[in-house]
Amino acid sequence: MKVKFIKSAPSIKEAIEPNFTEVALLGRSNVGKSSFLNAFTNQKIAKTSSTPGKTRLINFFEIEDEGKKYILVDLPGFGYAKVSKSLLKEWGKNLDEFLKKRFNIKLFIHLRDARHPNLDIDNNVDEYLKSFLRPDQQILTIFTKTDKLKQSELAKLKKEYPNALFVSNTKKRGIEEVRKKINEILWGINENNKTKS
Repeated sequence: MKVKFIKSAPSIKEAIEPNFTEVALLGRSNVGKSSFLNAFTNQKIAKTSSTPGKTRLINFFEIEDEGKKYILVDLPGFGYAKVSKSLLKEWGKNLDEFLKKRFNIKLFIHLRDARHPNLDIDNNVDEYLKSFLRPDQQILTIFTKTDKLKQSELAKLKKEYPNALFVSNTKKRGIEEVRKKINEILWGINENNKTKS
């Protein structure tokens, strides 16, 4: 995987031209989004902070994997509150419009904390995304911080969310599965069905 930082935009108006397929990364503050980005790309591309909600910029990264390119859009963390306020207030009208009208977003990755799997704010985000999801788009739920769970708790979570992926950023567990799943969703590339050249 090759990773190239393109730009940080203070608002959607400064977003890059929509020339490539995009993957939008969403997660509430304190979910470990920066750590996930660093583990996923195997590079320190995002600053981790003990202060939740530090990322206020929209960051664009070019990812080249399996010979194909896509843009990873790292969006600001939403709300450091236990119960969500209006998402439109949290993100502002611009970001709402970006998510709904950006035609080249093919995948929304929603990071959730494995220790708090059913927070109202995350459920609201899920409903929000589903409210405008197009037929050519998908939502991929990824639970972070799975190393903090007991095996029995993790097994229960996997049963509750059979279509989700489960990662530990610190131990880099599950990261390879995420990479494969993204390629599968975007390009139909399945590691198991690759033809030998």
